[in-house]
Amino acid sequence: MSSAPRWDVHHLPPQARKTFLVTGAGSGIGFFIAEQLAAAGAHVVLAARTPQKLDLAMQAIRMRVPEAQLRSLPMDLADNASIEAAVGTLSGTVLDGAVFNAGLLQQGQRRETKDGHELVLGTNYLGHFVLGSLLFATLAPGSRIVTMSSVAARWTKELRLDDMESTASPYQGFKVYKMSKLAQAIFAFELDRRLRASGSTIASLVAHPGGALDGLTPSRPPVHARRTADLLKALPKSPLAQGKDAAAWPAVRALTDPAAEGGQLWGPRLARSKGRPVLERPTALMQDAATARRLWAWTEQATGIAWPAQPHP
Repeated sequence: MSSAPRWDVHHLPPQARKTFLVTGAGSGIGFFIAEQLAAAGAHVVLAARTPQKLDLAMQAIRMRVPEAQLRSLPMDLADNASIEAAVGTLSGTVLDGAVFNAGLLQQGQRRETKDGHELVLGTNYLGHFVLGSLLFATLAPGSRIVTMSSVAARWTKELRLDDMESTASPYQGFKVYKMSKLAQAIFAFELDRRLRASGSTIASLVAHPGGALDGLTPSRPPVHARRTADLLKALPKSPLAQGKDAAAWPAVRALTDPAAEGGQLWGPRLARSKGRPVLERPTALMQDAATARRLWAWTEQATGIAWPAQPHP
């Protein structure tokens, strides 16, 4: 598969007068997505659970981009009431895109969200489903929704729609994480099909970050300080891993590259782990329309939330 025309994260297309929302922007990959968009001139709404982390993230971005246009949006994706309250503060805001980046990997015992869903699925997938439905009225024509999946989604060959809440078998945190990331990808491709069928100009795309390590991530005080010991520990893994700054590139490209289109999957070039973002071929399960319809129906029932039946153009 040929890649789209060459694109350079260090020279992004100008994003002045555009507004983007990024979840999980208080740290990690989400922080770097926000930083790169701000450096290109965009107004960035940073969403995360902890107000203090958002304050530090905005401080760190402004140290590198003094003219950055930033807004803090405290929001807990594991709490529908928090999501609704946060979106309510965006009245009058027009978004040119959103990156559904926030993610959680839970080890140990099974835990639940405030709405009674398994915590990882509830945060990574259900919370973004609810957020997207509520944000839809704020999206401008031609805007993009980029869902951050994971290369781990490729390792899951079945979506257990009969046990999405992981109650029927012993709890395995990484297995649940993989399923949540597969669900995100299936949702995003189905959303794009529904948008196209409705005649909407809004596009839904998928990205994944590859392998990202703190030890390979440049320092961004006060959000992240790379220690020499962490760097030395990470270096042996560097052939197939990168810093979280580079791991942000696929999502940023999906959001800002004029050549990107709805229904695409973007990931790192080298072994799907590191490097310049390029187009990837989704797995058959990610794009299976029958599975997607069943997942969508289950999700609407689980959340009590339905996306707009007739999206605006």
